[in-house]
Amino acid sequence: MPNYCRVYIPGGTYFLTLVTYRRRPLFKNSSNINLLRSSIAKVKAKKPFKIIAAVVLPEHIHFVWQLPPNDSDYSQRISRLKVLFTRAFKLNQISNIQISESRRKHRESDVWQRRFWEHLIRDETDLQQHLDYVHYNPVKHGLVSCPHLWEYSSFSTWIKKGRYSQDWGCICGGKALKPFDFKRISQKVRE
Repeated sequence: MPNYCRVYIPGGTYFLTLVTYRRRPLFKNSSNINLLRSSIAKVKAKKPFKIIAAVVLPEHIHFVWQLPPNDSDYSQRISRLKVLFTRAFKLNQISNIQISESRRKHRESDVWQRRFWEHLIRDETDLQQHLDYVHYNPVKHGLVSCPHLWEYSSFSTWIKKGRYSQDWGCICGGKALKPFDFKRISQKVRE
């Protein structure tokens, strides 16, 4: 088993990737997205943090979170988020996916992959690359043709802040677009 070494910096900003178990498209269902939002709100109420950016795709989620100045425990927040969502989801669903003996032993369900990926944002350039990745992700996965067409993203918030234009990454109206190159961060995002 790999030896995971996470970086914990008080007040840090982190890019996070959470993936559903066996990449089940749980978030194709808008009611599950509402359960996710509710779970996030509960976590934030107990352990505050700021959501800088987010995108929810059918089988995975990307976040950029900023923690309070005296707090570095994003792992506990992720754990709690997974537990709260799983409980709410299980109340609304019947699952017939077979769970491995290992998952049963560790009291894991059939909702989330065992771990999550994190990357400490190091500077403004690193942040911009990850914001671009988050907001372009629905296009990258072929879910929409332009970032502004994906409903479950923080892209519209960043347009209002003036960080992006409405036509960023857009091919509407026949506009030609040079493909984005995410090679620099591809090892950090771990889809």
